[in-house]
Amino acid sequence: MKARATTVALLPALLFAAVGCSSTDAPAGGKAPDPKGSPGTPAASSAAPAPSGPATGKTGGSRLERASLEQGDLAGYQISAQGKNPNAPDGQPQADKKACQPLADIMGDEPDPAARETVNRGIGSQKQLGLAVSASVSSYAEQDAKALLSRLKAAVAACGTGFSATVEKQTAGYRDVRAADYRTAGDESVSWTMTAAGQGVSAQVHLVVVRQADTVVRLMALNVASGQKQVQVPQEVADKQLEKIKRAA
Repeated sequence: MKARATTVALLPALLFAAVGCSSTDAPAGGKAPDPKGSPGTPAASSAAPAPSGPATGKTGGSRLERASLEQGDLAGYQISAQGKNPNAPDGQPQADKKACQPLADIMGDEPDPAARETVNRGIGSQKQLGLAVSASVSSYAEQDAKALLSRLKAAVAACGTGFSATVEKQTAGYRDVRAADYRTAGDESVSWTMTAAGQGVSAQVHLVVVRQADTVVRLMALNVASGQKQVQVPQEVADKQLEKIKRAA
């Protein structure tokens, strides 16, 4: 459990929600356990609160809220609104290399500071042991959304040897940044993998960022049961999220 909690901390803000509803201890195809974990365990202190029903967000009936994934949208997945965990660090991580700041930003509370509004979701797979996905939908001025995708593509190309990022005095290293092929139905997208490392543990991470007009989808996956396992954002998750955005528009 300690390794699990430490692995989550490597990804400064985003995956607290996803880990809260992951099926870490469930058999493949089985029912997810209590997302809060057992009282007194590290996992219980680092995971987000368990969902009490369909996911709902802080923005009520906004377009982004309607466009975000909810419980019941995807068979085999538990979806939770991100109830902000008091143990989760706030804000945007700061990279040690200017060229890599967009990659640090994408793991913060928002994809980058230009976001006008962001709705977050945590997704736990009940089909793949330990797979957790953090999903967010953000609104932008369309030119800012385009600029974000351009910055991310440039950062992935420039930061292959790695970088470190700090948020609220928590620092993690990210290495082996590699562009990854990934199909999406959006206007443009960028996808990459990397290894997050710190405090003696490491985790493989896969990220996908998609622009649809003035809306940006951010998806980030890791395996909280086995950090070294190669992961990929499930195609059905990305497809469903893009479908909802197009319908909400």
